[in-house]
Amino acid sequence: MIYLTLSILCLFIAAIPFGPFQLSIKLLERLKGKVPVAGSSSHGNPTCAILLCAYNEEEVIESKIANMLEMRQHSNQLDILVYVDGSSDRTLEILNRYKSEITVVHSPSRNGKPWGMNKLVSMTDAEIVLFTDANVHVEPQSIERIKWYFNDPNVGCLTSNLMYTNPQASGTAQAGDAYWRLDDWTKALETNTGSAMGADGSFYAIRGALYRDCPNHMIDDLHTSLSILCQGYRIVRGENVRSYELHTTKTHDEFGRKIRIACQCIAVHRRLWPELKSLSNLDKYKYIAHRYLRWLSGFFLALSALFATFFMAGFIGFGGTLILIAALGLGLYLGVIAKLRLAETAYNVLVAFAGTTIGVLKSYLGSPVVTWDVADSARSSG
Repeated sequence: MIYLTLSILCLFIAAIPFGPFQLSIKLLERLKGKVPVAGSSSHGNPTCAILLCAYNEEEVIESKIANMLEMRQHSNQLDILVYVDGSSDRTLEILNRYKSEITVVHSPSRNGKPWGMNKLVSMTDAEIVLFTDANVHVEPQSIERIKWYFNDPNVGCLTSNLMYTNPQASGTAQAGDAYWRLDDWTKALETNTGSAMGADGSFYAIRGALYRDCPNHMIDDLHTSLSILCQGYRIVRGENVRSYELHTTKTHDEFGRKIRIACQCIAVHRRLWPELKSLSNLDKYKYIAHRYLRWLSGFFLALSALFATFFMAGFIGFGGTLILIAALGLGLYLGVIAKLRLAETAYNVLVAFAGTTIGVLKSYLGSPVVTWDVADSARSSG
């Protein structure tokens, strides 16, 4: 019974970021009411710049430039700056066609996205700086909507309302979309109770004066947004600031992405923790229960499985328990081979936890990730 209790306890801890935390924040919202964003459309017209870092993006870069130019048409002023991180395809060639309309910075060698973003931020004095990814489509009207939020002096960072457009493309896309919808809802709940715990790099905006250079081995969106939170400003989710993206459809693409993101996120945690632990008790609770425990969930799932194995061994012996585990694994494998959507989704959830766990280990073992690879399955022309 001790093993059973420990297994259930570890399973509950692993599950906190995926339901119990959200319910606790929803209850707080009901008890205390929503914290409003005091936006306004009548004060000032801040200057804006949108920044993009690209690697091998020849398949999508032209449509991305068209999207940013269309955004400019809906705003009085929008500077567009693009950094090319040692691409080996036609990305730079395509961008050079637009040099009269955008600023292009090219590095012949790979330096990583944080290096590129630091470089681009240093080249603009815009009051509002927007960050985006090459495969993301942003609603052109978003600039004026963003300005509304930043007329609240307490808002330092805004993260967009991102939607994946291909959730039915594969089990990988379906699992990723389900996770993202939960994460997006979480950001909305956190905004309603004060501040969200970070922005998503697909499309987000900050007050330019609050930017801090991001170290090369960290994920720039989390470092930038949490740094702003630590300076006393709110991170809010913009319900009407919408962006769209294809999710990866191949398991190996998502596995590699999870490893990189987790490794770089833990690096941000280790750097900013001295400041984060000085936040209000509510924000510390949000950060630990939503962010930090989520990165550690794979470890607690592994412990839960280990204790459950010892528990079952007390009834059917270790041999019988190993046979049961093998049978469950074989059943999952056959389900994936047969393309059963439930089995594919379950498999991809396990792969996501495994990738995150490996990424955390890489960070703590001193194996930083600096550059990134393009996930081809999220760059389809569709």
